[in-house]
Amino acid sequence: MGRLDGKVAIITGAGSGQGAMEAELFAREGAMVVATDMNEGHLNPVVDDISRQYPETVIGLKHDVSKEADWQRIVEEALGAFGKIDILINNAGITGMTEFTLNKLTVEEWDKVMNVNALGNFLGMKHTIPAMKRNGQGSVVNISSLTGISGLGGLTAYSASKGAIRTMTKGAARDFGGDHIRVNSIHPGYIETPSTDYLTSNTDIREALIAAVPLKYLGESEDVAYAALFLASDEAKFITGEELIIDGGQTIKE
Repeated sequence: MGRLDGKVAIITGAGSGQGAMEAELFAREGAMVVATDMNEGHLNPVVDDISRQYPETVIGLKHDVSKEADWQRIVEEALGAFGKIDILINNAGITGMTEFTLNKLTVEEWDKVMNVNALGNFLGMKHTIPAMKRNGQGSVVNISSLTGISGLGGLTAYSASKGAIRTMTKGAARDFGGDHIRVNSIHPGYIETPSTDYLTSNTDIREALIAAVPLKYLGESEDVAYAALFLASDEAKFITGEELIIDGGQTIKE
C-alpha cells in the first residue's frame, strides 16, 4: 500500500530538482501525477522515467504558472485524465536577479519574480480548490523558503514573494478548513538543486553555507519531497496553516 494510493496530485516545477523528486516519489507512493513545467526539455525526461517505472501514473504538461489561462487548462486536463484533484504542490518558482539591493531592483524584475512565485501560488489554489471541494477534501502544499520568514539581502523580490506565500497559506487554511482542505507551507533552507548551483558550485561559498548549518551538510531535494509527501498524505490530516522549516537547524536560536 502506498501512502497516496488513489489520490491525484498536480506538481508544478516538476522538470528538475525538488519538483522532479516529488513527482517520482508521489508516483511511487501510489498517486496519479500531473507534472508541469515551463521547460518541456527538462520535464519530458522526468515524465518518461516515471512512466517506465510506474506505467499510466503520470502526464506531463507545459505550464506557465503566472498565467491564469494556463492554470485553467491544467485543471481541465488533470480532471480529464484522472477525474479529480486531491493534492496541489505549488513548487514552481524562480530566484530572480541576485545581489541586487532594493534600490537597484527594477520594477520589471520585481514583477517577474512576484508573478511566478506569489501569483503562481495564488492561481494554483484558486483553480484547484474548487475541484477539491467537490471531493470533500484536499491538501495544498506551498513551497516557500526560509527567506520567506527571515528575508535575505540581495534577494528582495524573492524574499517578498516567499513571504507572501507564507501568509497566503495561512489565510487559505482558514478560508477552506471547513471544506476539509488543508493548506501548509514548506520553508527550505540551503538545498542542493539546479537553482542553487550558482552558489554551491563555488567551493568557498559552499563551505560557508555548510558552516552555517548545525548538521554540517546541505539538504537534498528528497528532504523537501518527503516533507511534501507527509503533508499531502492522510497522515497529516489534522495539520493545516503550518510552516515546516527544513534547514538542518540553521535557524536554531541560541
